[in-house]
Amino acid sequence: MQDTNPSQPDSPVTGYACIQDYLRSLSGAPGVYRMLDAQARVLYVGKARNLRARVSNYARPGHSPRIERMIRETASMMFLTTRTETEALLLEQNLIKQLKPKYNVLLRDDKSFPNILVAKDHPFAQIKKHRGAKKEKGTYFGPFASAGAVNRTLNQLQKAFLLRNCTDAVFDSRTRPCLLYQIKRCSGPCVGLISEADYAAAVKDAERFLSGRSTRVQEELAEQMMAASEAMEFERAAALRDRIRALTTVQGAQGINPRGVAEADVVALHLENGQACVQVFFIRANQNWGNRDFYPRVGEDVSAAEVMEAFLGQFYDNKEPPRQLILSDAIENADLMTEALSEKAGRKVELLVPQRGEKAELVSGALRNARESLARRMSESATQAKLLRGLAEAFDLDGPPKRIEVYDNSHIQGTNAVGGMIVAGPEGLMKNQYRKFNIRGDDLTPGDDFGMMKEVLTRRFTRLLKEDPDRDKGLWPDLLLIDGGAGQVSAVQEIMVAHGVEEIPMVGVAKGIDRDHGKEEFHRIGQHPFALKRNDPVLYFIQRLRDEAHRFAIGTHRAKRAKAVSATPLDDIPGVGAARKRALLAHFGSAKAVSRADLADLTAVEGVSEGLAQKIYDFFHES
Repeated sequence: MQDTNPSQPDSPVTGYACIQDYLRSLSGAPGVYRMLDAQARVLYVGKARNLRARVSNYARPGHSPRIERMIRETASMMFLTTRTETEALLLEQNLIKQLKPKYNVLLRDDKSFPNILVAKDHPFAQIKKHRGAKKEKGTYFGPFASAGAVNRTLNQLQKAFLLRNCTDAVFDSRTRPCLLYQIKRCSGPCVGLISEADYAAAVKDAERFLSGRSTRVQEELAEQMMAASEAMEFERAAALRDRIRALTTVQGAQGINPRGVAEADVVALHLENGQACVQVFFIRANQNWGNRDFYPRVGEDVSAAEVMEAFLGQFYDNKEPPRQLILSDAIENADLMTEALSEKAGRKVELLVPQRGEKAELVSGALRNARESLARRMSESATQAKLLRGLAEAFDLDGPPKRIEVYDNSHIQGTNAVGGMIVAGPEGLMKNQYRKFNIRGDDLTPGDDFGMMKEVLTRRFTRLLKEDPDRDKGLWPDLLLIDGGAGQVSAVQEIMVAHGVEEIPMVGVAKGIDRDHGKEEFHRIGQHPFALKRNDPVLYFIQRLRDEAHRFAIGTHRAKRAKAVSATPLDDIPGVGAARKRALLAHFGSAKAVSRADLADLTAVEGVSEGLAQKIYDFFHES
């Protein structure tokens, strides 16, 4: 792969003339090109089978309004040549996700999806939810559309097959069965209430069910239930009946299970008024394992083929594609995408655009979901826009805010103090922009809310000035909402003046008379406190924002407090991570017992080498 960047012309040339200057030195190799504006910000990333031929298209008029605007803003270009067009496609999608160019179709929500893992690194396999890289030994089933879908399935599978979900450390330390055994969610392998062979048979049945052979599993259970009933083993027959019901519940929750589609993702796109919704249904083992909707950033004049191709490239950049992708719209470079995805998966991946039959019905259902989801989102966006206009009017802002930051603190008598920041905008809550702050101030008086808020805002604006000094990345707020009255507002104003950002509007939200919900008072610098009418939608909107900030801060505080409660001196020993900490505690019972152990006992713990045992011993006996 070769990086080429021709020398820039002496005069600041932009638009068509700028692009024509690059054509003189471009080759016909495949590769990726980047278009940049006068501030060197990336406007667009594209791929080409022939760089010279592709870029020459931009040097001639006759484009859509979106592309025309992009060309006018182009002040320079960068090029990366690749060996193949497939390599260019993969590189293009990586750069789009990394650089987030203004004029590309961009998938903004690209989280990993959870799986069910039957872990096989223990004689009694554990069944659990798994997200991330598939490094653990075992069998993976998924992806599922959401953690909720996994949890519901796991809950019913526990009822049906009585498999354990506890960690190995908990399993090895049990001396009597836990509550899950009492409520018939586990067979009690930790204390020998089921043989290894019988447990392995239950694991095999669970894997068969998750692999799509659910009917056969249920038939076998039904035969066993009838045999137990005839033998007058009514308690066992009732237990088998409950297991069959649990499996039926799993199937019912999955909705339509296609008979002719074993493994596929159904991807349906709906475009309307410059917005897009993509619905993805996950079909595995002839079972529907849920669906998710996505809202990629698109322009008003993009085609369905362009959006679909960009979505597929970015969506499967960090995910393993299934054997079939059933699409609502054909893409321009289908052969290239098929080759790239097949290379990534290590097996053949097929792209289909069905016109009839069961697959077409699946696409039709996904399209209906996409259309309805986009309609709901557009309705919510219209309501949100109206609330933001009302907020601007209530607080005398220059215009509806695009980014609102709301701050709150949480602590118990000054301990485990944290600050929380939530963000809202035209599309609602922006949860990927939430931030938490561990209060570090050693000189703060415990419970000093003013001091904590000062620290949080100081750190926030110091970082903003460093990361976005020109305020052109969309990271700066248009409005600050502070939980508190005149005192908090004055404290925050000092910080803003010190950083030279006092022009940002700020409002303190105080509880008001009798601290009654609905009688909030709003405080601004140099103005008298005022209130909104109790039935004002803007007041409800502010209450929701404040409550969300409060929820986020309290949740962060609880997590920090829980971590502090579970902390042990073992956390401070270099080389002792989470796994070895669990092994030590499971072996000795407590950190205090670890501190009293000699070298021979420490070395006997699984995963603890002689060198690490010496480190642990020296840590507790340095004095």
